[in-house]
Amino acid sequence: MKKLVVAGLMMSSFAFGQLKKDTLKEVDVKLDVNPFTATGRSEKKEKPLPLSKKGQMFVFFGWNRGAFSRSDIHFTGNGYDFQLNNVQARDKPTKFGIVYFDPSWFTVTQYNFRVGYFIKDNLALVLGIDHMKYVMKQNQTVDISGTISDPKYAGMVHNGQVDLADTQFLTFEHTDGLNYENLGLEKYKNLIHKKNIDLVWSYGAGIGVMFPKSNIKLFGNERSDRFHVAGMGTDIRSSLNLVFWKNWMLRVEGKAGYINMWDIKTTLNNKPDKARQDFVFGQVLGGIGYTFNTKKYN
Repeated sequence: MKKLVVAGLMMSSFAFGQLKKDTLKEVDVKLDVNPFTATGRSEKKEKPLPLSKKGQMFVFFGWNRGAFSRSDIHFTGNGYDFQLNNVQARDKPTKFGIVYFDPSWFTVTQYNFRVGYFIKDNLALVLGIDHMKYVMKQNQTVDISGTISDPKYAGMVHNGQVDLADTQFLTFEHTDGLNYENLGLEKYKNLIHKKNIDLVWSYGAGIGVMFPKSNIKLFGNERSDRFHVAGMGTDIRSSLNLVFWKNWMLRVEGKAGYINMWDIKTTLNNKPDKARQDFVFGQVLGGIGYTFNTKKYN
């Protein structure tokens, strides 16, 4: 009887051992997952680098300094059709102070605003407003050609030139301002990636409409001062973006472009009087922005 019991215990021990061994095999099979070939495991998404992934966005606000090439300005209206050649102009920066940070006064400064959305990895569609200021230099004598019927102003022309210094003949500004509303495409490349700091370089181009509020006083007429779609512009641009704490961004950008305005209003009413000009511009801007993701990352 003892032999039968011992034999039974040995057989049950052997069976239990086989079952336990088989069970462990199954467990091993389930746990032995190849990370390169498994399809059942859900891949963990990592938060992307800033300014690099589709679905990311950024907003930006800053200030600019601008420079403009010489320009021929052609004026037409009732009793005149003339052109001023090689007119010089400059920008009009506001003296630094609280006006740069007070939202109720921000349009007084030469400012820039951007909203960017990454339509592909490292490629962003950027909507922007460049609020530049353009002021014709008053203390200059320029060549003039064409006709002026008013004897007072025709008498200011001497030997094919007119002196603009006394402001009676013309004052000419886009100071409220030279508004370039543009849509651009920008490519981004990460140069430095640290724990809390990224340095990102971008380059691109844009095109848009000119929506100036021109301050013009010609021949003693009431000053023209109204917003108006006057023409178009285009540009190329490049920037360096320092992103810190994953979201905040300091941006420095340089750009160059071409502006053509063929419908500048020179009188306050709806008279057909107008001017046209085209010129090349350069701009340097800087400011602060914020980046964020429209997609969730673990």
